[in-house]
Amino acid sequence: MTAPVSTPLPPDSWEEVGVRLEVEGELATVTLCHPNRRNAQTPAMWRALAAVGRELPGTVRVVLLRAEGVSFSAGLDRAMFNPEGIPGELGFAALAASADDELDAAIATFQEAFTWWRRPDVITIAAVQGHAVGAGFQLALACDLRVCAEDAQFSMRETSLGLVPDLAGTKPLTDLVGYGRALEICATGRWVGAAEAVASGLANLAVPNGELDAAARDLAAALLAAPRNAVIETKALLRGAGDRTYDEQRRAERAAQARRLRDLAGIGD
Repeated sequence: MTAPVSTPLPPDSWEEVGVRLEVEGELATVTLCHPNRRNAQTPAMWRALAAVGRELPGTVRVVLLRAEGVSFSAGLDRAMFNPEGIPGELGFAALAASADDELDAAIATFQEAFTWWRRPDVITIAAVQGHAVGAGFQLALACDLRVCAEDAQFSMRETSLGLVPDLAGTKPLTDLVGYGRALEICATGRWVGAAEAVASGLANLAVPNGELDAAARDLAAALLAAPRNAVIETKALLRGAGDRTYDEQRRAERAAQARRLRDLAGIGD
């Protein structure tokens, strides 16, 4: 069975599938806006999120990801498990019947909604309240930083459904909390509350529910207060540190600082 061709969604249709983009100067806010469905995710929502990444103005330095309603995201729309699936989309049974290359391409397309958040020229913040389940957990993990409301509850439920987390969430989760805890969280599907998320390094801070938006915006403002190129260089240094030896990291620091000094002095390459 051939998977349907994935066509980019135009901006005027993003909100229909649960995504809204607002840009205020150097800050972009991406809102999951299907609160009546607890922001359950569909392939159409993923196409919209991927399109947001492609269409983001180059002037944007910080992206804030938030959600309307009581839950950040209840995860994948369970209609994908039904034999008839979601209208216009292939359900899991049809995807499983696809040829190997078609199935791989379909999953790769889904992953595009989760990968651009870690690109080098922006800092991304997820503001998480209520449930962040499965795909919702992985979307929060896609961001560089996470601010939680005190009622936030994370859970990776894919394994309990006979699946694996495949939306680019396993790498950041392991980097944040270590292999042993990441395996335990994924294999059991248990809830991780806000306090544990902060203590384990999964989240940066937890605040009372009514202060979530303000706390996330305060963090965005602090990030925007620093010079853009210094933030970009610092992000690159830290992102690559895990793959470098100590001496390689020192060399990377020297090279980055040389670029910053010459830029500040107005000396070109």
